[in-house]
Amino acid sequence: MHKVLILGAGKIGALISGLLAESGDYEVTLGDVDAASAEAVVKAHGARHLRAVSMDASNAKALENHFALHKPHAVVSSLPYYCNPAVAKAARKGNAHYFDLTEDVEVTRAVRRLARGASKAFVPQCGLAPGFISIAANELAKHFDELRSIKLRVGALPQHPNNVLKYSLTWSTEGLINEYGNPCESVVDGKMVETAPLEGLEEIEIDGHLYEAFNTSGGLGSLAESYGKQCEQINYKTMRYPGHCTQMRLLMNDLKLNQDRATLKRVLEHAVPQTLQDVVIVYAAVAGKQDGQLREENYVNKIYPQVIAGRLWSAIQVTTAAGITAVVDLVLANPRRYKGFVAQEQFGLPEILDNRFGQYYAPGGTKDVSSAVVVKGEAGHQRRLAGGQPAAARKARRKK
Repeated sequence: MHKVLILGAGKIGALISGLLAESGDYEVTLGDVDAASAEAVVKAHGARHLRAVSMDASNAKALENHFALHKPHAVVSSLPYYCNPAVAKAARKGNAHYFDLTEDVEVTRAVRRLARGASKAFVPQCGLAPGFISIAANELAKHFDELRSIKLRVGALPQHPNNVLKYSLTWSTEGLINEYGNPCESVVDGKMVETAPLEGLEEIEIDGHLYEAFNTSGGLGSLAESYGKQCEQINYKTMRYPGHCTQMRLLMNDLKLNQDRATLKRVLEHAVPQTLQDVVIVYAAVAGKQDGQLREENYVNKIYPQVIAGRLWSAIQVTTAAGITAVVDLVLANPRRYKGFVAQEQFGLPEILDNRFGQYYAPGGTKDVSSAVVVKGEAGHQRRLAGGQPAAARKARRKK
């Protein structure tokens, strides 16, 4: 039985711990600075192999002592992004596999440095975006002889928006502000560049519903590094309902709250409600040459709240927890296959969707949406996306 330490008993950590413990193959310790929160999660799940401990992840000595005494095989951080370098350092010293959900570029670089020469896997940026979206895009990219563009779009949205932001808090407020306020990585004309957040505004219509998308930080993960030398354009944008970007530009840029993030956090948490009635939209589009012809293939999936172990979980909880637990499951089942820094695109989409945890992504599936998706950018350019042939059909045709 694999021993796993999970740090953070919040929205995502609660589901991660339950999924792993209730599988029967993991002995899970859930640590949180607030012992009562961790105990409440354990009580709610009632899982035999789940226990709670009081642990301050900012206390390096306490972390090291836990690794030395209990020798977990892996640690999963569902803590705020800025806590992760210390956790990764403790994992390296404790000879354990490391996983996190960070979207922060600098934190990922710190984890990469710590992973150099490690015999265990260090897998940052698990979850939804970065995470699953990179895995989906990577699968599409493998269908092409030559690549032209890779576009990633993800939205975690309320199903019933009713405020001026057309948004509800479904994720960490600090993480949200970090994504909206930090520089973004993109590949433009074959070169890695930094782009401004809240820019690059475009409209996307999916199944008759209109959304907007704009630059946010961190969602690209390591995909630009993996494909940047062979692809002209690679970018990531967050999807929201139309009008959201304008309001956030007012708050963060015009009112200068990007320079006072503590105040912005208080404003958002005071005024914007949370919800479990959300929907996660995952959209990847890859264009390039197939058999000498320019084509585009798309992955589009909508995930809604789901009942797991008798409890309703939001779509963002389900997609994030399913993404990281599937990756944990794959690594611990094949520990010799993964060591050092591990990028998300090292995991195949089929193996994720076939995994007992990744299956929560599966119902939406991969489909040709050539008649369902329209993209319109700030320059007014509009095109209808041409869906590519399913990979199996294209491979079969090539064999003839």
